[in-house]
Amino acid sequence: MLAKVFSFGLLGIEVYPVEIEVDIFRGLPAVNIVGLADTAIRESKERIKSAIKNSGFRWPDERVTINLAPSDIKKEGANFDLAIALGILVASGQINGQNLKNYCILGELALDGTLRPSRGVLPISIALSKDLKKDSQDLSFFLNEPIKDLILPYSNAKEASLVCEINIWPIKTLRECVEFLNNPEIIKPFKLKIDDLFKKNPNYSVDFSEVKGQYFAKRALEVAVAGGHNVLMIGPPGSGKTMLAKRIPTIMPDLTLKEALEITKIHSVAGTLPVNEGIMLRRPFRAPHHTISDVALIGGGTLPQPGEISLSHQGVLFLDELPEFHRNCLEALRQPLEDGFIRISRIKKTLNFPASFMLVCAMNPCPCGYYTDPQKPCRCNSTKIKNYLAKISGPLLDRIDLHIELPATKYKELIAQEEAESSQTIKARIEKARAIQRIRFKEEGIFYNAQMNSKLIRKYCLLNPSAKEILRMAMTELLLSARAYDKILKVSRTIADLAEETEIKAEHVSEAIQYRSLDQKWW
Repeated sequence: MLAKVFSFGLLGIEVYPVEIEVDIFRGLPAVNIVGLADTAIRESKERIKSAIKNSGFRWPDERVTINLAPSDIKKEGANFDLAIALGILVASGQINGQNLKNYCILGELALDGTLRPSRGVLPISIALSKDLKKDSQDLSFFLNEPIKDLILPYSNAKEASLVCEINIWPIKTLRECVEFLNNPEIIKPFKLKIDDLFKKNPNYSVDFSEVKGQYFAKRALEVAVAGGHNVLMIGPPGSGKTMLAKRIPTIMPDLTLKEALEITKIHSVAGTLPVNEGIMLRRPFRAPHHTISDVALIGGGTLPQPGEISLSHQGVLFLDELPEFHRNCLEALRQPLEDGFIRISRIKKTLNFPASFMLVCAMNPCPCGYYTDPQKPCRCNSTKIKNYLAKISGPLLDRIDLHIELPATKYKELIAQEEAESSQTIKARIEKARAIQRIRFKEEGIFYNAQMNSKLIRKYCLLNPSAKEILRMAMTELLLSARAYDKILKVSRTIADLAEETEIKAEHVSEAIQYRSLDQKWW
């Protein structure tokens, strides 16, 4: 007897429909899985066999052939376990499969028949909703009628219900799934009030008020977050570089629903969603170790997966000890920093991963770290310092908008009793500046100043005569590149927005130039 069950496979952060065909016929007992299945799927026959037996059903003593269509796409993961198990039960005549054609089915089975969480549930829900709206021609699902019901593990219900156009049926065990198919009234569709999620303000365990001194660095980071600019911090060990970087998410604007869905989609595919939350309510903060490979950083692999730059989408990518990263990793960042996405190409497919992140880098001025420290002598000679700084290429530095030098924190600043500005206070100013930018760019398709191209810079970054003269002198004396010129204009626009000024004045340009002088001093 032949049975058909419908599911989805993952390809990067996109999904495609998979039709699972199960045929049982006379012959020596065996299970064959065809359709370019990976090791996890080929091993699923042992998990499914135990799950079926432990759920009180019979394993067929005949020849079982399982086909995953389309057969020319490599399939991976354990999301097909439940669908295959139901197909076997239908093909062996143990349950009625008439209702199966109305459902898309996901879930990994444990040996006792319970369901474990699946990856990529949100992209699948979005794909089903698009098929309902006829927004996609690729999701015909091999049927004339689109599917609007999704059966999945109970722990994935919140994530899937972020898309309200489809019905979510959460299941805990294989036995419960069979009972539901026989009697759909025993379970109610899962509904989630999305608005209630966004009423909760994210709670952070850190705050800018805990950082003593470093007022110049705090101001620079405020400017960077307000305009979405990239930052490089240089200073001796213990000057607070990492401490400041970890507190950047606390002053970033709250996520919108659209941003939250974008981030959740990526983390759902990567399997890094917070347990039992179902949605990312905080902006990501990713801090990979400097031994990371270029594939892990930018994404890729045989079956391409999102890398750290995509996992930090709409958030912060923090590279501590920047010169210690492999040169090929750092150079791979250049294109995503400009484009806001990374394109991974394979023989049969080219995949795009979103990568619009704020890059925050930290480094010491020399190998020993104390070149600029007035208290501790530096043990490095000029050649060592030059070679250390040469690990950071000019083109990469050019793509970083703000360069900040942090001095060692003084003792009197450490013991000072006055309270520093809190993250909430800084965040309020940043949100005002971002609101100005949203209104300015509402017809341009961008959201903040760092995303402006050359055409928009000429349109929105108009300088008064005194500001033009200061910028001319800086370009002449500091020998800045054309890209640095654009970066200064973008940062000046952000500083003016923080001051709630429509015109970019001389003081705004002067402050922006301060943040571009370190590459001339050090490199």
